[in-house]
Amino acid sequence: MTKTDLRIRVLPAIADVPAAAWDACANPMVPSPMAAIPQPNSQCPAAARPERSDGTPKAPARLSELPYNPFISHAFLNSLEASKSATARTGWQPQHLLVESAAGQPIGAVPCYLKSHSRGEYVFDGGWAEAYEHAGGQYYPKLQVSVPFTPATGRRLLVPPGPQAADIRAALCAGLVEVCRLHRASSVHVTFAPEDEWRMLGERGFLQRTDQQFHWQNAGYATFEDFLDALASRKRKAIRRERREALSPGIEVEWLSGSDLTEAVWDQFFAFYMDTGSRKWGRPYLTRAFYSMVGELMGDRVLLVMARRAGRYIAGAINFIGSDTLFGRHWGAVEHHPFLHFELCYYQAIDYAIAHRLARVEAGAQGEHKLARGYLPVTTRSAHYVADPGLRRAIDDYLKRERAYVAAAGRELAEAAPFRKDLMVEED
Repeated sequence: MTKTDLRIRVLPAIADVPAAAWDACANPMVPSPMAAIPQPNSQCPAAARPERSDGTPKAPARLSELPYNPFISHAFLNSLEASKSATARTGWQPQHLLVESAAGQPIGAVPCYLKSHSRGEYVFDGGWAEAYEHAGGQYYPKLQVSVPFTPATGRRLLVPPGPQAADIRAALCAGLVEVCRLHRASSVHVTFAPEDEWRMLGERGFLQRTDQQFHWQNAGYATFEDFLDALASRKRKAIRRERREALSPGIEVEWLSGSDLTEAVWDQFFAFYMDTGSRKWGRPYLTRAFYSMVGELMGDRVLLVMARRAGRYIAGAINFIGSDTLFGRHWGAVEHHPFLHFELCYYQAIDYAIAHRLARVEAGAQGEHKLARGYLPVTTRSAHYVADPGLRRAIDDYLKRERAYVAAAGRELAEAAPFRKDLMVEED
């Protein structure tokens, strides 16, 4: 197969691609999630999990060097679109790129959206838009290559391993620039890209941007107490106190996944999401239907951490399970108790990752407060094609200074990590 044998199509809906064909590009050679992920029952501290002969939980199986990422799966992206969370009406018009072989076989894909605003992206370019429009330009529409409302790093140029992978990625990159031209869009933004894609896009003229998140790294801990033992004494005592106080009003915590995710549970979690999201963001992005769809299509990849008091649920946090990572997304509550947010979103996630031998927890965007709780600074990356030469020069100059600032801030934050100095955990 040569480059001339490749054909690129732009699709107005992820549903136009068969799920198996998309997932063969996005998460190739992945076994059944039900077989790969140990399933908790409702009471997390005593969850019955599949075990090895030595009594420890089995790790998720893998058949490929590429880790499974739930967010780029057909099930997740289709849930966003079919639930009307990410549609043209909400400012996320699907324009997915699909590369096909001469025989019509999908061999590469890109989750892409034509945007009429910059909300729900977590890589902020509002200043660029304002400056360009003040200069007489039109910043919107723009193309956004990402998973809507999901600040989690993952592959964006979805190409399975193989001898033609580099050519297919190059075709997708060129296709993005051409779609930008056809729509008369100002720019293409590839956000939360892995480092190898970020560098490749930079070599092809995309501007490079960096930022930071805070991730927890599993250093082979057998229990949460093992993790605490790796912390400085003052930090260890603070976390123990927070956990006690979070649950002191008679609160119990449950882990729900798979068949536990009933419509009644989703009703209650959505109420939490709407209550907290309306106060925090003004307008929550996800519809109630989204939760039903992910529960049906990929419930074995969902972990709800729910808090119950006096016989009713009062708060919850939603996570998605990768082959080696637990991805924390958002939380909500209808009762507010000190440190409950930290317990549900951070400490329970660590508990789950340790129990299931996951390598890390990614707890979402921003949040220097995570540092004191064992989550270390990690570089995130995005790449930006800007059509207008003048705007491009201005942004390029700004990004050079921003990258230097981000690197310096990361070094400073890493020095303030709560770990004992003889046991420092490092992460790029």
